[in-house]
Amino acid sequence: MTKPTSTLTSSFAIHSNKANNNTQRSLKAQLMTKPTSTLTSSTSSLQQSLEDGTSRDAKELVCTVDEKNIPTKTGHCRNEMRLQNLWHRATYIIVRHNMSQEDDVKQKDNEEEFIIVQRRSALKDYCPNKLDPAPGGVVGFGESYKENAEREIEEEMGIPATFDSSDKNANNNIIKQLVIFPYQDDRVKCWGALFEVSYEGKVEDLTLQEEEVSEVMRMSFSELRKSVKENPDDWTPDGLYAAKLYLQYKHDKKVKRKLFPNCSSGSFDNYKLRCLPKAIFFDCDDCLYFDGWKTANQLTLKIDEWCTKRGLPKGEAYKLYKKYGTALRGLLAEEYMENTDEAIDQYLKDVHDIPISTLLSRDDDLRKMIQGINPDIPKYIFTASVKEHAERCLEALGIRDLFVDIIDVRSCNLATKHSVEAFECAMKEAGVSPEEAERCLFLDDSVKNIESARSMGWRAILVGKVGRDCGSIITSDHAEHEIERIHDLPLVCPDLFDIE
Repeated sequence: MTKPTSTLTSSFAIHSNKANNNTQRSLKAQLMTKPTSTLTSSTSSLQQSLEDGTSRDAKELVCTVDEKNIPTKTGHCRNEMRLQNLWHRATYIIVRHNMSQEDDVKQKDNEEEFIIVQRRSALKDYCPNKLDPAPGGVVGFGESYKENAEREIEEEMGIPATFDSSDKNANNNIIKQLVIFPYQDDRVKCWGALFEVSYEGKVEDLTLQEEEVSEVMRMSFSELRKSVKENPDDWTPDGLYAAKLYLQYKHDKKVKRKLFPNCSSGSFDNYKLRCLPKAIFFDCDDCLYFDGWKTANQLTLKIDEWCTKRGLPKGEAYKLYKKYGTALRGLLAEEYMENTDEAIDQYLKDVHDIPISTLLSRDDDLRKMIQGINPDIPKYIFTASVKEHAERCLEALGIRDLFVDIIDVRSCNLATKHSVEAFECAMKEAGVSPEEAERCLFLDDSVKNIESARSMGWRAILVGKVGRDCGSIITSDHAEHEIERIHDLPLVCPDLFDIE
């Protein structure tokens, strides 16, 4: 009988113990049958061993660093680093396990990635007996990240690895450095280097270092997520962070996400998990829908019509728009209309008086997509038009109930949408402080608006790849993603739709 992939353990790997009557146990059952005393370590005894220098490798000199990952001149002993929770360097290695030929035949339709997870031994001075999805080790004084990763993966699990892809040794597995990241909690402060290596052998052929590893198992990321949800205390917190970072990195590379300085994941040398947005701001016209600019063209005609009826030459409205950012601001600046609330409201009502119900129709796919976004993230309409126009558009599309509020031209004191003032007003309306600007996600079809959002520190996604004014392909150096249509949002930001 074949042992399930999630229950292959070191007893089988080290001792080749095939006489196991419980080979069909699930991972959950396997963990539950272990006595609680073997899954935890006495905090007091571990603390005492660190203090008296009897913990494992207590006097080993390790690479300590400052908050910016600059090494100290002399390093520190391992137990001193643990006791004082000093910043140090460490490696985290995702061991991808490629299918054997037999498994490949059985699971050829399963596209899910599998990794090797290890349980740390009871002798470890940090998280003894815990499961670790990204095994590695503390970098020694004078040792590089790469040297440590090569050494740790071979010592702990007997996996020979090399960074040289031209190495012809069939026994060597190619290891790659992906990112460097800071991690900090109440027990650990480290600058970690994340690596990836592929292991193609059998799990039972791994040679484990018993002082470091008590068992290993093959697990998919979905199985890992389920186990963490059911038994979070069984896992190393920094290892889980590294695994999440790995998945974010792989996705970023897959969709070619742009990196921006001063962002949480703006550099592979200071890479961090992105927090969920505190608010998502959707533009309305030509973003939530695209109708070949029929609606936009009718709005333009209405504005031009309003101006010509008052004696302005045809085309003057567009000139005012180009000079002042909006035709309304130009009309006020040039004193073509009274600067009163009554006059402004009448203008906005007149130029937005178009038959939306005949231009737009219900979009159930759009509704389903927006409903799939994490419900804890508030969603706003951020438009250069008026609230009444946006409401008619949302009603026609069948999505009015999915948004917290509409931030319109009145909300922004008639400021142009690409102005600092407009974005400050939007953040104020959504209750997001300037210090948390990165937690604003903005979707718009205007390259100029995208640039303004980025200048404010917002995350921005360009929707649509053809410009209305130029009629040709548009792109933005300030958008982290560029998508064809709003419906493609889940492809580039799947984390927004993951509510587990």
